[in-house]
Amino acid sequence: MSESLIIATRESPLALAQAHHVKSELESVIPGLSVTLLGMTTRGDQILDKPLAKVGGKGLFIKELEVALQEGRAHLAVHSLKDVPMTLPKGFILAAILPREDARDAFVSSKYASLAAMPAGSIVGTSSLRRAAVLKRAYPTLKYEPVRGNVNTRLAKLDSGEFDAIILAAAGLIRLGMKDRITMCIPIEESLPAPGQAALGIEVVSDDEDTAEIVSELDHAPSAIACTAERMVSRLLGGSCELPLGAYADFVEGDKPLRLRAFVSNLDGSEVVTAEAFGTPDMPEALGEEVAKLLKAQGADRIIASLS
Repeated sequence: MSESLIIATRESPLALAQAHHVKSELESVIPGLSVTLLGMTTRGDQILDKPLAKVGGKGLFIKELEVALQEGRAHLAVHSLKDVPMTLPKGFILAAILPREDARDAFVSSKYASLAAMPAGSIVGTSSLRRAAVLKRAYPTLKYEPVRGNVNTRLAKLDSGEFDAIILAAAGLIRLGMKDRITMCIPIEESLPAPGQAALGIEVVSDDEDTAEIVSELDHAPSAIACTAERMVSRLLGGSCELPLGAYADFVEGDKPLRLRAFVSNLDGSEVVTAEAFGTPDMPEALGEEVAKLLKAQGADRIIASLS
């Protein structure tokens, strides 16, 4: 095995914090291992004036990192799992999924205590079609505007008065040491997260068995099982930035302890189909397939077709 590894990472504060976390974890479980970071700027970081759905989707955040892996300039890449396409390019694998943070969406505002407390016409910033669709359905009198940029940039826009509130992933704020900026977390039942939200995925080239073996030391089975089920739903429905889709798996009591809930919506939240099913942890893909079929049986394909 190599005595040193290089992590390819975006250079946003959150991405760097996540990469440093992985570096620390790897060095703690592999005595003598030295890990360094290769910071990179991706197309997703460069294009800030357009919604992701209009310029190529979340894959824009990882392509340059994958090139670095292919060229041997780095051994692994650290991603927010929700930004990883449901089907990886040929030659790449997810070698580990780390323990999941708080998967809820966070409401952030210095003016209001909650979405329910906001008066009609208040401006809420979100970069996610999923979040916007959920909130438009629940709070139709509010105004929703896209907000791009890293977490600090979005918070600065909120603080300057451009928005009355913004919605972010709670996990990102927690990992940046900004938990105090969270006004409230939106319950899972009210806003199902994006598949894989709050989990970190480590990508390697598929034939680099040494790196994959090292990285596998960080794999957290419960998080990997849950995220695998969620990502299967999205994969079977063609999930992308252009589709308001949420999926969340957790563990409950019973002989089928893996629960998976999911929804598909149109853009304004006026049409929503939901599904819930239970399965066993050894077959998360099968559970994802079951929930995808339930969604399709209720009209998910029709909603998806209307969006294109």
